[in-house]
Amino acid sequence: MSSSKHRIGVVMDPIESITPKKDSSLAMLLEAERRGTEIHYLQQADLKMIDGVAVGRSRILNVRDDDNDWYEIGAESEIALGDLDAILMRKDPPFDMEYVYTTYILGRAEEAGTLIVNNPQALRDMNEKAYTAWFPQCAPLTLITRSMQEIKAFLAEHSRIVVKPLDGMGGKSIFVVSADDKNANVIFETLTNYGARFAMAQVFIPEISDGDKRILLIDGEPVPYSLARIPSADDNRGNLVMGAVGEGRELSEREAWICGEIGPVLKESGVIFCGIDVIGDYLTEINVTSPTGIRELDRIFDLNIAGQLFDAIEARLG
Repeated sequence: MSSSKHRIGVVMDPIESITPKKDSSLAMLLEAERRGTEIHYLQQADLKMIDGVAVGRSRILNVRDDDNDWYEIGAESEIALGDLDAILMRKDPPFDMEYVYTTYILGRAEEAGTLIVNNPQALRDMNEKAYTAWFPQCAPLTLITRSMQEIKAFLAEHSRIVVKPLDGMGGKSIFVVSADDKNANVIFETLTNYGARFAMAQVFIPEISDGDKRILLIDGEPVPYSLARIPSADDNRGNLVMGAVGEGRELSEREAWICGEIGPVLKESGVIFCGIDVIGDYLTEINVTSPTGIRELDRIFDLNIAGQLFDAIEARLG
């Protein structure tokens, strides 16, 4: 995408609400700007389908790397999404039915010839929690169930477990539960809505104290460094938004092996940008919706991860 002839769209949350120094979407847009690309900014409410054609109410966007003044929005126009070269789908979860409907619209744009990053079907299929089940050789022992009794039995067998909803993000509603925790029943009731909703339980990995490591993959190949998010003293969660501290690490042999197991499947499925989470030696999540970590890793290791991503996009565009 080295030519100004390319036009890309970005579907994201309101750009005025982001934190520029931490925002991976902004890192991508800054790279697009550096390459002279025409950027079309859209939110979910700007998308529609008419007579089977995916259409968007877009505004031309310009960005700059300034924490106080990072964007300018220009003229609005209605465009056929299929006329764009590529669309970055960067809408944050929750992964709800509105998100699914959005992927249907993007799917029509894809059929019209637009490269969607990431592939709309992959966005639907690869739930960040549940998709680890496709790689059991990489993941800790994991139970997905609606049954409160089964989660209780899992806890009794393993003494300490992590339980979480399948549709959360940013560390929300993640609980570490021990066998003697008298709140266990109410936690399981809440997460499963008394057996009406699926939840996940995993064996607790004590190495969380050394960090929940975010590893980014571009077109199936890992960036050779991870961002270890080390929980604060009063929290179990390795999420930066929950107070964890980020620390750069080189990938271990085990982490490189995990990437080797997952990467080819992601690439084959049209997932050009992915963030996986590894605790200790175990894969815990596969994030394909709106992965973050670019700006922190760029800063620590003097990288240009968005540059690598756009090189991969350019290779796909031909």
